[in-house]
Amino acid sequence: MPSTSSPWSYSGSAADRLWHKSAIGRPAEGGSLLLSSAETLFVHHHRNVDFPSEDWLSTALNADRLLMQKFAVLEALRVPGNKVILSANLEVVGQTAQAESWAARWASDSHPRDSSPIAEVRWFQDSDSLDSDGLFEWAGRVESNGRVAEVLVVDSELSVVTYRVSSANPEGGLDSTSVFAALKATSDGVNSAGGRLYSTDSWTIQQLGVPTEAGVYVDGITCEIIDGREPLSEGAQILNDLLGRGLVMRPGFKYGTRWRCYDKPLGEDHAPYLVVLPSEAPQDWGGACLASRLAAGVNKIWLHPVQNGENWCYLAVTRPPADSRWSNPNRR
Repeated sequence: MPSTSSPWSYSGSAADRLWHKSAIGRPAEGGSLLLSSAETLFVHHHRNVDFPSEDWLSTALNADRLLMQKFAVLEALRVPGNKVILSANLEVVGQTAQAESWAARWASDSHPRDSSPIAEVRWFQDSDSLDSDGLFEWAGRVESNGRVAEVLVVDSELSVVTYRVSSANPEGGLDSTSVFAALKATSDGVNSAGGRLYSTDSWTIQQLGVPTEAGVYVDGITCEIIDGREPLSEGAQILNDLLGRGLVMRPGFKYGTRWRCYDKPLGEDHAPYLVVLPSEAPQDWGGACLASRLAAGVNKIWLHPVQNGENWCYLAVTRPPADSRWSNPNRR
């Protein structure tokens, strides 16, 4: 989300210190410092630098309606000590970032003139649409450069929360070579609640099926695979892929997802993954934050399938480690 306002050329006594100590802004001729509107707000509140003029804030807000959101994000990143350079200024330190990235981040104990960034940053309002395909592609490119793909989300109170997005490769330890043949050889089920019940004695597939008093229940998506339906629905395609990865599948209803996925036989460990169907996934960042936070609360990873040609990949939206959860200071 690029700024629409012009940078401020600050030539005050603190200009040299702001750059060499905190890497704020963009050095310019004569020792001055070009500051974006968000950076101007930051140095005003946190470095005791006066505004360029009495009416600067109202003028800046008219030029950039998202100024306060950008300031909230910058504040959340910089108050803990991170160095943050906006993407438009990265050439000054010989660095680049992905076209979608708003900024790059360095740790508090490093400086952009001496090292490469450890993360690239995007930010969204909580009402912004969740573009899973675009996020997956961006995260993959960021990761290929050895950087963390960070997303900061701003709500209507200008509160900021941090998430990481990454490409995930969920894999289980079960041998899945025979599961598809076993499914296609299955017959004589009894229709029930949109799925089927099969005899407990005849059901040998470990990766699927919910045992009940009346038999082993499988849902309608599983029935598509059993029946050899062509073409398979989106859900059945994803289920096929997850089964092929050796995962054990169980309903994820209690977690607000389609499946919870175990990477070991049932009873050996908790399910590490929660997988949502794209058609049932949150449509905005507010919903994605809620889903990811719920997953983190039960020690699971929330996965959003993304189709890549004929293959399925998985976007993980996760809470960062406790020491990397950037949030802006609370104000009364």
